[in-house]
Amino acid sequence: VCLSVCLSVCLSVCLSVCLSVSTRQKNEPPLDKGFIPWLGHALEFGKDAAKFLTRMKQKHGDIFTVRVCGRYITVLLDPNSYDAVLDDKVSLDFSRYAQVLMQRIFSLRLPNHNPDTERAWMEQHFQGPSLARLSSTMHLHLQTLLRDEERSCSPADWRQDGLFSLCYSLLFRAGYLTLFGADNSNDVTALATVYKEFRTFDGLLAKLARSTLKQEEKRTASLSQERLWELLSPAWLSRGKGSESSSWQQSYLRHLQTEGVETEMQRRAMLLQLWATQGNAGPAAFWLLSFLLTHPEAMRAVRKEIRGLRLQEDGSLHTPVFDSVLSETLRLTAAALITREVVQDKTLCLASGQAYHLRQGDRVCMFPFLSPQMDPQIHHDPQTFQYDRFLNVDGTEKKKFYKGGERLKYYTMPWGAGNNMCVGRHFAVSGIKQFVFMVLSRLDLELCDPTAIVPPVNPGRYGFGMLQPDGDLEVRYRLKTLQ
Repeated sequence: VCLSVCLSVCLSVCLSVCLSVSTRQKNEPPLDKGFIPWLGHALEFGKDAAKFLTRMKQKHGDIFTVRVCGRYITVLLDPNSYDAVLDDKVSLDFSRYAQVLMQRIFSLRLPNHNPDTERAWMEQHFQGPSLARLSSTMHLHLQTLLRDEERSCSPADWRQDGLFSLCYSLLFRAGYLTLFGADNSNDVTALATVYKEFRTFDGLLAKLARSTLKQEEKRTASLSQERLWELLSPAWLSRGKGSESSSWQQSYLRHLQTEGVETEMQRRAMLLQLWATQGNAGPAAFWLLSFLLTHPEAMRAVRKEIRGLRLQEDGSLHTPVFDSVLSETLRLTAAALITREVVQDKTLCLASGQAYHLRQGDRVCMFPFLSPQMDPQIHHDPQTFQYDRFLNVDGTEKKKFYKGGERLKYYTMPWGAGNNMCVGRHFAVSGIKQFVFMVLSRLDLELCDPTAIVPPVNPGRYGFGMLQPDGDLEVRYRLKTLQ
């Protein structure tokens, strides 16, 4: 009986695979199912998406379809054709897969979620005068936290730490106080607790998204979520009363209430926003300082620019060298996947003139990390950090990049593109710049081992914003002596 059941199952699987192959249409992208029924390429994709998609690109070209956990995902790696996906709001949908990830990662359900109204709310807070106020508050918190670090060291005494830990801790705490922590600004213990719990949760985020947690990890993630929901909930929310405060967090809660979100989901949405606003700046600052510390010429150029800083007429700082360093850092380490659900059959027309059929129910995704960011036809020696890659000879920002003789609209995409470009990017850049300038101006910072190199990336983080290192870079620092 058991043998007959097994044979029946095997025959059913084989039949379904054969049918899926036989019904593929000729004008569809090349299909690569993998060798494992149903799972397809899920294991390889999740282990190292960059390595896997590079292999698929070499095998199939700039467009192909892979099977992952029973789903068919069409991957597009031609930046000249990205607008064909980004501009289509009829056949392709952004919010459906976002809802799936919100449920998996944050145990959050927002059935009436409207991306357009949320984006409009975000723009009110991360642009114009509101952005200026947030950046000013962030600056004050960074100063306070760095001052606390300075009190524990002197010009004669070196302190040692992992650079990733140092950057993530300071930027996270400053960002948290700016957006969430008005009631806890003087509670050092509460701040440390939030950071510790967040790092625990963030360490499991990729596995949460892929539903690959082991049993013990599930318990850890669940406890961390519950603790963060509690820590992030303002007291007035649990009492069911409103607040007249104009803080960012409370304004967001009022936005959720306007959309009819129940109280429990409001609590959980706070964790989503904590990760969205604080999960990338620390890692970005780490990579930037790592590249500077391991590339003396770049460090000299940035320090020289900092010494000569002058305010512009509009109150901004002219920092073309730093801006190029940041752009190069993000080119090398920003690795989000841009995903859309195919909600109705679509013909995808590429810049080359080729057209491919996309099926309703499939997904389509773009991985800008591979192209344009790591494309050798766009960026010479793309694996190498070049601090002046985004500078013209005259010191102005370089914006003209080409592939096959054609100028590119998208030559780096760390913030996404189109209507879904990160609204908070200006706030993030401001915080990173403030942090790096403070560290380099007020501290002597150097590698513990002068021969140390930038650590490799954690390949499991591909697809989730800024990459994180597999390990850390040990540094030592002390208070600068007054000249």
